[in-house]
Amino acid sequence: VNAVAGGGTFITFGAMTLIGVPPIVANATSSVTQFPGYITSTLAYWDDIRHFWRGALLLCLISAIGAMAGALILLALDNPSFRALVPWLLLGATALFAAGPWLKPAPKAGHEAAVGSLAGSLAQFITAIYGGFFGAGMGVMMLATLGLTQAGDYHRLNALKNMLAVVIAAVAIVVFVSGGVVAWPQAIVMIPGGALGGYAGVWIAKRVPQNAVRGF
Repeated sequence: VNAVAGGGTFITFGAMTLIGVPPIVANATSSVTQFPGYITSTLAYWDDIRHFWRGALLLCLISAIGAMAGALILLALDNPSFRALVPWLLLGATALFAAGPWLKPAPKAGHEAAVGSLAGSLAQFITAIYGGFFGAGMGVMMLATLGLTQAGDYHRLNALKNMLAVVIAAVAIVVFVSGGVVAWPQAIVMIPGGALGGYAGVWIAKRVPQNAVRGF
């Protein structure tokens, strides 16, 4: 799900809270479990990424700063406060998914996919803060903003989205591990599925028409 669009946090966060994991720990652990999937989906898109990665370095830096801010904001909250926010966060993320078919980018002329505007940088910074703080719907949000500010077809933009997701997740994980809020037993169980799903999602997405992928 994350490799094609985004939304894996819905599944992992929901599953862990159902078995009694505190919401902040469940959220942090979701970032850990999805990280291998971000890596494998990025590697699966390497043929696209190698053409533009240098131009995307500024976006990577912006994403790292935003993710650190979001993760630190999360750790500044207690579980009751975060639990009170979760329904609103899930409602917002659900709205993003409902609007997904209209938000996902159509192809734009141009070969490169790299940062080129202040608006694009600001949008990515806000998305990275959200991704470091919670993350559900982050992929859809990034595809929407990248589609408005970058050139390239769907797969090129999705490759950039996955690359930036690696940066956001990596920074957030460092903060969460340092804060001692990762449930490692649950994470270890889910990590293999996330890694396999990340690569498989891209493999499947590249073999179906782009209109079908955008509709998904």
